[in-house]
Amino acid sequence: MTPTEPAKKRFSFTTVMVLAALLLVVLLTCVPYLVSIALAEGPATADASPIFGVTIPAGYKQWELIAPAEEAAPLDELRAVVGNQVAIDAYQAGKLPFPDGIILVKRAWKRKQSPEFASATIPGAATTVQVMVKDSRKYASTGGWGFGRFVNGKPVDEAQHRTCFACHEARAKGRDYVFTRLAR
Repeated sequence: MTPTEPAKKRFSFTTVMVLAALLLVVLLTCVPYLVSIALAEGPATADASPIFGVTIPAGYKQWELIAPAEEAAPLDELRAVVGNQVAIDAYQAGKLPFPDGIILVKRAWKRKQSPEFASATIPGAATTVQVMVKDSRKYASTGGWGFGRFVNGKPVDEAQHRTCFACHEARAKGRDYVFTRLAR
């Protein structure tokens, strides 16, 4: 071994250790950031609406009623709009525009005559679940709202989702793109 060989080996070992330390620092710095991005975006799922990535929220069937509605022919549906607590609080306070975090869910059923009471209309077969999520940053191009329309728990196609905002924009822009008013 020549006198310079141990220095080269030491230099190589030192260089490797420094590079390994730098790599460790970079990883420890970047991993939390990358994890936060992944969690913010949420997991990709086949049950999410195209374009918006909206899903049917867990527990929505227990949420408070905002208002019922009846849809005339050709749909002939009974509908009920429910909201999470952020929505209920905003409606009760009369807040417009609505704050981020609101989730509205419209449940729909075919209308059917009650077999027990001839003048009563009752829910028949379920038709759709429609969801609106308020996130002004994520959905800035659609008035702050993300949309999802689901049949049998599965999102409808992208073409149908492309019509959501245009309809709300044309008819409910002055109410922060929301048709439903609180039933009192």
